[in-house]
Amino acid sequence: MTAHQQNITLQDAIWDGSVPLDIRLSPSECRVYDQADPYLIQYPRLSYLPLLLPRLHAFFSSFLIDPNVRSHEGWFSYENVPLKWHYPVGLLYDLFSGASPAQASNSDRDEHSPPRRQPSSLPWQLTLHFTDWPGDQLVQPDAEGKVLHDAFINSVKEADFLRNGTAKGIMSLSKDDSTQLWTAVQEHKRSDFDPIFQKLLYAQGAPLRHIPLKVYLPSSPSASEPSTGHLRIVQSLVTPFVQGTKEQQTIGTALHTLLPTLFPSRRTPILAKPVLHGAVVPMSAQVEGLLREAAYLDGWLYVGLVMIG
Repeated sequence: MTAHQQNITLQDAIWDGSVPLDIRLSPSECRVYDQADPYLIQYPRLSYLPLLLPRLHAFFSSFLIDPNVRSHEGWFSYENVPLKWHYPVGLLYDLFSGASPAQASNSDRDEHSPPRRQPSSLPWQLTLHFTDWPGDQLVQPDAEGKVLHDAFINSVKEADFLRNGTAKGIMSLSKDDSTQLWTAVQEHKRSDFDPIFQKLLYAQGAPLRHIPLKVYLPSSPSASEPSTGHLRIVQSLVTPFVQGTKEQQTIGTALHTLLPTLFPSRRTPILAKPVLHGAVVPMSAQVEGLLREAAYLDGWLYVGLVMIG
Protein backbone atom coordinates (compact mmCIF):
# COMPACT_ATOMS: atom_id res chain seq x y z
CA MET A 1 0.00 0.00 0.00
CA THR A 2 1.44 3.36 -1.03
CA ALA A 3 1.60 6.38 1.28
CA HIS A 4 -1.06 8.08 -0.86
CA GLN A 5 -3.38 5.08 -0.50
CA GLN A 6 -2.81 5.03 3.27
CA ASN A 7 -3.72 8.72 3.48
CA ILE A 8 -6.92 8.19 1.48
CA THR A 9 -7.84 5.27 3.75
CA LEU A 10 -7.21 7.42 6.83
CA GLN A 11 -9.29 10.30 5.48
CA ASP A 12 -12.11 7.90 4.56
CA ALA A 13 -12.06 6.42 8.06
CA ILE A 14 -12.19 9.85 9.66
CA TRP A 15 -15.06 11.06 7.50
CA ASP A 16 -16.95 7.80 7.99
CA GLY A 17 -16.38 7.83 11.76
CA SER A 18 -19.51 8.19 13.87
CA VAL A 19 -20.79 7.93 17.42
CA PRO A 20 -24.12 6.25 18.26
CA LEU A 21 -26.10 8.72 20.37
CA ASP A 22 -28.97 8.08 22.76
CA ILE A 23 -30.47 11.52 23.39
CA ARG A 24 -33.08 11.87 26.13
CA LEU A 25 -35.18 14.86 27.08
CA SER A 26 -34.45 16.16 30.57
CA PRO A 27 -37.04 14.68 32.98
CA SER A 28 -37.64 18.14 34.46
CA GLU A 29 -38.86 19.36 31.06
CA CYS A 30 -40.90 16.31 30.09
CA ARG A 31 -44.66 16.28 30.74
CA VAL A 32 -44.77 12.46 30.59
CA TYR A 33 -44.14 10.81 33.95
CA ASP A 34 -42.10 7.89 32.64
CA GLN A 35 -40.22 10.13 30.15
CA ALA A 36 -40.30 10.38 26.38
CA ASP A 37 -38.75 7.85 24.06
CA PRO A 38 -35.06 8.50 23.36
CA TYR A 39 -33.84 9.88 20.04
CA LEU A 40 -31.32 7.41 18.59
CA ILE A 41 -28.92 8.36 15.83
CA GLN A 42 -25.54 7.37 14.40
CA TYR A 43 -23.94 10.80 14.21
CA PRO A 44 -20.73 11.86 12.39
CA ARG A 45 -17.76 12.41 14.67
CA LEU A 46 -16.79 15.53 12.72
CA SER A 47 -20.17 17.22 13.10
CA TYR A 48 -21.63 19.48 15.80
CA LEU A 49 -24.50 18.84 18.22
CA PRO A 50 -26.42 22.10 17.56
CA LEU A 51 -27.02 20.97 13.97
CA LEU A 52 -29.28 18.28 15.43
CA LEU A 53 -31.49 20.68 17.39
CA PRO A 54 -34.23 21.30 14.76
CA ARG A 55 -34.79 17.54 14.44
CA LEU A 56 -34.67 17.03 18.19
CA HIS A 57 -37.09 19.87 18.86
CA ALA A 58 -39.55 18.39 16.36
CA PHE A 59 -39.14 14.92 17.86
CA PHE A 60 -39.69 15.98 21.48
CA SER A 61 -42.16 18.84 20.89
CA SER A 62 -45.22 16.88 22.01
CA PHE A 63 -43.47 15.95 25.27
CA LEU A 64 -42.27 19.40 26.30
CA ILE A 65 -43.82 21.01 29.35
CA ASP A 66 -43.20 24.39 27.75
CA PRO A 67 -44.29 24.14 24.10
CA ASN A 68 -43.00 27.65 23.37
CA VAL A 69 -39.30 26.87 23.71
CA ARG A 70 -37.40 27.19 20.44
CA SER A 71 -34.96 24.75 18.92
CA HIS A 72 -31.88 27.00 19.21
CA GLU A 73 -32.42 27.19 22.99
CA GLY A 74 -31.45 23.54 23.30
CA TRP A 75 -28.26 22.41 25.01
CA PHE A 76 -26.74 19.07 25.93
CA SER A 77 -25.23 17.58 29.04
CA TYR A 78 -23.43 14.39 29.93
CA GLU A 79 -23.59 13.27 33.56
CA ASN A 80 -24.70 16.80 34.51
CA VAL A 81 -21.78 18.43 32.65
CA PRO A 82 -22.87 20.97 29.99
CA LEU A 83 -21.21 20.10 26.69
CA LYS A 84 -19.51 22.83 24.68
CA TRP A 85 -21.54 23.04 21.49
CA HIS A 86 -18.62 24.33 19.37
CA TYR A 87 -16.61 21.13 19.98
CA PRO A 88 -17.00 18.36 17.37
CA VAL A 89 -19.03 15.40 18.62
CA GLY A 90 -16.11 13.00 18.29
CA LEU A 91 -13.92 15.22 20.43
CA LEU A 92 -16.63 15.52 23.09
CA TYR A 93 -17.05 11.76 23.19
CA ASP A 94 -13.30 11.16 23.50
CA LEU A 95 -12.99 13.73 26.29
CA PHE A 96 -16.04 12.89 28.39
CA SER A 97 -17.16 9.33 27.76
CA GLY A 98 -14.31 7.67 29.59
CA ALA A 99 -14.22 5.03 26.86
CA SER A 100 -10.92 3.35 26.10
CA PRO A 101 -9.47 4.63 22.82
CA ALA A 102 -8.84 2.32 19.91
CA GLN A 103 -5.24 1.21 19.70
CA ALA A 104 -3.14 -1.16 17.70
CA SER A 105 -1.64 -4.37 18.97
CA ASN A 106 1.34 -5.32 16.83
CA SER A 107 0.87 -8.98 17.68
CA ASP A 108 -2.65 -9.40 16.30
CA ARG A 109 -3.12 -7.07 13.36
CA ASP A 110 -1.50 -5.89 10.16
CA GLU A 111 0.34 -2.57 10.19
CA HIS A 112 -2.26 -0.86 7.99
CA SER A 113 -5.45 -2.50 9.23
CA PRO A 114 -7.91 -0.29 11.17
CA PRO A 115 -7.49 -0.17 14.97
CA ARG A 116 -9.94 -2.01 17.20
CA ARG A 117 -11.90 -0.08 19.78
CA GLN A 118 -12.10 -1.65 23.18
CA PRO A 119 -15.60 -2.31 24.54
CA SER A 120 -17.31 0.79 25.92
CA SER A 121 -20.76 1.92 26.96
CA LEU A 122 -22.47 2.76 23.71
CA PRO A 123 -24.67 4.36 22.58
CA TRP A 124 -23.45 7.53 24.26
CA GLN A 125 -26.32 8.81 26.37
CA LEU A 126 -26.83 12.57 26.42
CA THR A 127 -29.48 14.72 28.06
CA LEU A 128 -31.23 17.44 26.08
CA HIS A 129 -32.41 20.63 27.79
CA PHE A 130 -34.37 23.61 26.49
CA THR A 131 -34.47 25.66 29.69
CA ASP A 132 -32.06 26.86 32.40
CA TRP A 133 -29.30 27.72 29.95
CA PRO A 134 -25.90 27.46 31.75
CA GLY A 135 -24.80 30.97 30.85
CA ASP A 136 -21.73 30.83 33.06
CA GLN A 137 -20.32 28.00 30.90
CA LEU A 138 -21.84 28.29 27.43
CA VAL A 139 -22.49 31.10 24.95
CA GLN A 140 -26.05 30.85 23.66
CA PRO A 141 -26.57 30.45 19.89
CA ASP A 142 -29.15 32.50 18.01
CA ALA A 143 -32.20 31.43 16.01
CA GLU A 144 -30.53 32.13 12.65
CA GLY A 145 -27.45 30.01 13.39
CA LYS A 146 -25.06 32.95 13.01
CA VAL A 147 -23.32 32.32 16.32
CA LEU A 148 -22.52 28.71 15.39
CA HIS A 149 -21.40 29.77 11.91
CA ASP A 150 -19.20 32.55 13.27
CA ALA A 151 -17.66 30.28 15.90
CA PHE A 152 -16.67 27.79 13.20
CA ILE A 153 -15.34 30.42 10.78
CA ASN A 154 -13.35 32.15 13.54
CA SER A 155 -11.75 28.81 14.40
CA VAL A 156 -10.90 28.30 10.71
CA LYS A 157 -9.35 31.79 10.61
CA GLU A 158 -7.24 31.11 13.69
CA ALA A 159 -5.96 27.84 12.22
CA ASP A 160 -5.25 29.59 8.91
CA PHE A 161 -3.25 32.28 10.67
CA LEU A 162 -1.18 29.74 12.59
CA ARG A 163 -0.41 27.73 9.45
CA ASN A 164 0.57 30.67 7.26
CA GLY A 165 1.15 33.71 9.46
CA THR A 166 -1.87 35.32 7.85
CA ALA A 167 -5.59 34.63 7.49
CA LYS A 168 -5.65 35.70 3.83
CA GLY A 169 -6.61 32.17 2.80
CA ILE A 170 -10.00 32.16 4.48
CA MET A 171 -10.50 35.92 4.04
CA SER A 172 -9.93 35.72 0.28
CA LEU A 173 -12.45 32.96 -0.32
CA SER A 174 -15.31 34.00 -2.56
CA LYS A 175 -18.76 34.25 -1.07
CA ASP A 176 -19.76 31.11 -2.94
CA ASP A 177 -16.76 29.19 -1.59
CA SER A 178 -17.43 30.37 1.97
CA THR A 179 -21.05 29.32 1.68
CA GLN A 180 -20.07 25.97 0.19
CA LEU A 181 -17.62 25.33 3.04
CA TRP A 182 -20.18 25.94 5.79
CA THR A 183 -22.96 24.11 3.96
CA ALA A 184 -20.66 21.11 3.50
CA VAL A 185 -20.00 21.11 7.26
CA GLN A 186 -23.73 21.28 8.02
CA GLU A 187 -24.56 18.49 5.57
CA HIS A 188 -21.40 16.45 6.24
CA LYS A 189 -20.68 16.42 2.52
CA ARG A 190 -17.05 15.65 1.84
CA SER A 191 -17.25 16.12 -1.93
CA ASP A 192 -18.15 19.78 -1.39
CA PHE A 193 -15.86 20.31 1.60
CA ASP A 194 -12.53 18.98 0.29
CA PRO A 195 -12.05 21.38 -2.67
CA ILE A 196 -12.46 24.43 -0.43
CA PHE A 197 -10.42 23.06 2.45
CA GLN A 198 -7.55 22.17 0.12
CA LYS A 199 -7.46 25.81 -1.00
CA LEU A 200 -6.95 26.80 2.63
CA LEU A 201 -4.30 24.18 3.40
CA TYR A 202 -2.20 25.09 0.38
CA ALA A 203 -3.24 28.74 -0.03
CA GLN A 204 0.21 30.30 0.27
CA GLY A 205 2.22 27.69 -1.59
CA ALA A 206 4.86 27.99 1.12
CA PRO A 207 5.99 25.78 4.01
CA LEU A 208 3.78 25.74 7.07
CA ARG A 209 4.79 28.09 9.85
CA HIS A 210 2.96 26.44 12.73
CA ILE A 211 0.67 23.50 13.39
CA PRO A 212 -2.79 24.35 14.80
CA LEU A 213 -2.76 22.00 17.77
CA LYS A 214 -4.71 21.94 21.03
CA VAL A 215 -4.15 19.34 23.72
CA TYR A 216 -6.89 18.50 26.25
CA LEU A 217 -6.06 16.86 29.54
CA PRO A 218 -7.97 16.12 32.74
CA SER A 219 -7.57 18.83 35.34
CA SER A 220 -8.53 19.27 38.98
CA PRO A 221 -11.11 22.03 39.62
CA SER A 222 -9.81 25.40 40.71
CA ALA A 223 -11.16 28.86 41.50
CA SER A 224 -10.49 29.96 37.94
CA GLU A 225 -12.08 26.94 36.25
CA PRO A 226 -15.60 25.49 36.44
CA SER A 227 -16.06 22.69 38.93
CA THR A 228 -17.51 20.53 36.17
CA GLY A 229 -15.75 19.15 33.13
CA HIS A 230 -12.26 19.48 34.63
CA LEU A 231 -10.48 19.97 31.31
CA ARG A 232 -7.32 21.95 30.78
CA ILE A 233 -6.43 23.12 27.28
CA VAL A 234 -2.75 23.39 26.42
CA GLN A 235 -1.78 25.37 23.34
CA SER A 236 1.51 26.79 22.15
CA LEU A 237 3.32 27.49 18.89
CA VAL A 238 4.24 24.12 17.38
CA THR A 239 6.50 24.19 14.34
CA PRO A 240 6.69 21.48 11.64
CA PHE A 241 10.34 20.91 12.58
CA VAL A 242 11.91 20.60 16.00
CA GLN A 243 13.24 24.03 16.83
CA GLY A 244 16.81 24.60 15.66
CA THR A 245 16.99 21.33 13.75
CA LYS A 246 15.87 19.71 10.50
CA GLU A 247 14.11 16.93 12.43
CA GLN A 248 10.42 16.54 11.62
CA GLN A 249 8.20 17.41 14.58
CA THR A 250 6.26 14.42 15.84
CA ILE A 251 3.43 14.12 18.33
CA GLY A 252 6.04 12.76 20.75
CA THR A 253 8.44 15.69 20.38
CA ALA A 254 5.59 18.23 20.52
CA LEU A 255 4.08 16.73 23.69
CA HIS A 256 7.53 16.41 25.28
CA THR A 257 7.96 20.15 24.75
CA LEU A 258 4.45 21.17 25.80
CA LEU A 259 4.04 18.78 28.74
CA PRO A 260 7.45 17.41 29.74
CA THR A 261 6.19 16.12 33.09
CA LEU A 262 3.51 13.96 31.45
CA PHE A 263 5.71 13.06 28.48
CA PRO A 264 9.29 12.66 29.77
CA SER A 265 10.05 10.51 26.72
CA ARG A 266 9.63 11.70 23.13
CA ARG A 267 9.22 8.16 21.85
CA THR A 268 7.34 6.15 24.46
CA PRO A 269 4.09 7.07 26.25
CA ILE A 270 4.81 6.47 29.92
CA LEU A 271 2.16 8.38 31.88
CA ALA A 272 -0.40 9.30 29.20
CA LYS A 273 -1.38 8.48 25.62
CA PRO A 274 -2.41 10.97 22.91
CA VAL A 275 -5.80 10.30 21.30
CA LEU A 276 -7.07 11.71 18.00
CA HIS A 277 -10.39 10.72 16.41
CA GLY A 278 -10.87 7.99 18.99
CA ALA A 279 -7.55 6.26 18.34
CA VAL A 280 -4.20 6.33 20.10
CA VAL A 281 -1.70 8.26 17.99
CA PRO A 282 1.80 6.76 17.61
CA MET A 283 4.38 9.03 19.22
CA SER A 284 6.34 8.89 15.96
CA ALA A 285 3.48 10.37 13.90
CA GLN A 286 4.63 13.58 12.19
CA VAL A 287 2.41 16.53 13.08
CA GLU A 288 2.50 18.04 9.59
CA GLY A 289 1.25 14.81 8.07
CA LEU A 290 -1.47 14.53 10.71
CA LEU A 291 -2.57 18.09 10.00
CA ARG A 292 -2.93 17.45 6.28
CA GLU A 293 -4.68 14.11 6.65
CA ALA A 294 -6.42 14.08 10.04
CA ALA A 295 -7.39 17.64 10.99
CA TYR A 296 -10.92 18.40 12.13
CA LEU A 297 -13.12 20.40 9.77
CA ASP A 298 -11.93 23.74 11.15
CA GLY A 299 -8.31 22.86 10.42
CA TRP A 300 -7.24 22.01 13.98
CA LEU A 301 -5.69 18.93 15.52
CA TYR A 302 -7.56 18.32 18.79
CA VAL A 303 -5.63 15.79 20.84
CA GLY A 304 -7.04 14.33 24.04
CA LEU A 305 -4.90 12.62 26.66
CA VAL A 306 -5.74 9.34 28.36
CA MET A 307 -3.82 8.59 31.53
CA ILE A 308 -2.05 5.24 31.74
CA GLY A 309 -2.80 3.09 34.77
